[in-house]
Amino acid sequence: MGSRKVTSSEPLDWQGKHVTVAGLGVSGIPAAKVLHARGANVTVVNDGDDARAREQAAELEALGITVRLGDGATLPEGSELVVTAPGWKPDKPLFAAAREAGLEIWGDVELAWRLRGPDAAPWLAITGTNGKTTTTQMLASILKAAGLRTAAVGNIGVSLLDAVLGDEQYDVLAVELSSYQLHWAPSLRAHSAAVLNLAPDHLDWHGSMEAYAADKGRIYEGNRVACVYNVADKATEDLVRGADVEEGCRAVGFTLGTPGPSQLGVVEGILVDRAFVEDRHKNAQELAEISDVDPPAPHNIANALAAAALARAFGVPARAVRDGLRDFTPDAHRIAHVADVDAVAYVDDSKATNTHAAEASLAAYESIVWIAGGLAKGATFDELVTKSAKRLRGVVLIGQDRALIREALARHAPEVPVVDLDRTDTGAMLAAVQEASRLAVAGDTVLLAPACASMDMFANYNKRGDAFAEAVRELGS
Repeated sequence: MGSRKVTSSEPLDWQGKHVTVAGLGVSGIPAAKVLHARGANVTVVNDGDDARAREQAAELEALGITVRLGDGATLPEGSELVVTAPGWKPDKPLFAAAREAGLEIWGDVELAWRLRGPDAAPWLAITGTNGKTTTTQMLASILKAAGLRTAAVGNIGVSLLDAVLGDEQYDVLAVELSSYQLHWAPSLRAHSAAVLNLAPDHLDWHGSMEAYAADKGRIYEGNRVACVYNVADKATEDLVRGADVEEGCRAVGFTLGTPGPSQLGVVEGILVDRAFVEDRHKNAQELAEISDVDPPAPHNIANALAAAALARAFGVPARAVRDGLRDFTPDAHRIAHVADVDAVAYVDDSKATNTHAAEASLAAYESIVWIAGGLAKGATFDELVTKSAKRLRGVVLIGQDRALIREALARHAPEVPVVDLDRTDTGAMLAAVQEASRLAVAGDTVLLAPACASMDMFANYNKRGDAFAEAVRELGS
């Protein structure tokens, strides 16, 4: 972990500056409007040219913004800066042309960072393959419990541009950042930041695991107080070691075990802090009980510890950590207990759309009938099955790529009974739940943790979780 002093960026004069905005949509349209309002000459380019895009284009053109549909590859003449939607891949021809011309490329996060006023609220930033949204919401809840004006922003909730330019005055922001957003945010400097975990994801976008990890690691650059890492995930600690931070910034670990100095952890059911206390070699501060965390699954305890570490880095008292965790209610489809039917618990973790998330979900229960499958997105399942095999009472497979999971089960858990449902109609989830109920015995958990995306059968993971809950209700009736 290197040290340096970071200076804030100078205010920019946008008057007459030629800015190309890449992509319509949730970040492109606000960016174009904000830049136009500051006097920039804005041209929006967009790959698509459908009815929705034409409607959005008409709205912008009415303001005097130029929009070019059906061509997102060519750099408009005279461009001095490119501002991109975070999802646009780095290898697009537009960006190659921009780099060739010596232009900077910013994402919406970078734009928001540059447009902050001199008295802007500091950012507590969070990234990771899984758990970002929950941890960010937990952090916001803790900050509010401390009486601070805050919001969960970034990849969730309020857009960062709205947060930094709106009338609401904040003391501090809880900021969720994706690897895409971090890739395009070169000058972001958080007060403190956390990388929760690292597992292969979005490799088609980043090109390699190394590039993906490097983009996640950007969140630590220029941190002022604390770089928070996962003791159980050495890759996150390696990112801290490689970060260039401000003088005096500390590495702070979180662990499900007993914490060492400069760590937060768990002792006899209590979340404790040995990082932000006097004489951390001898003392620890009680923060909350495991029962204050909803749900108290291991990976969610880790989320709570990461949120607590960032809050403590900002000077929040221990009592606010407890109160904020007690006040927090997780979003739907994240290890949500739906019902008990005949002494079997039915749990919806439809949000577990990759193997890393599913592994964490499976680790939370002792005896499981697992409902899995969907779009694998290039994932392999051998490691997941190997780690979880001893917990599996049975498996029900659904979705397009279920054969990949079935083959991994045959290799690593051949004794576990498997029901392979070859159907994608609207009744498929009810059939899956009925098959799972036949495999389960009293005390088991039927767990929807698909380890796959949902779009082969459902509009999104929310709809998949809703279908599961509806099927459980029907089973119970």
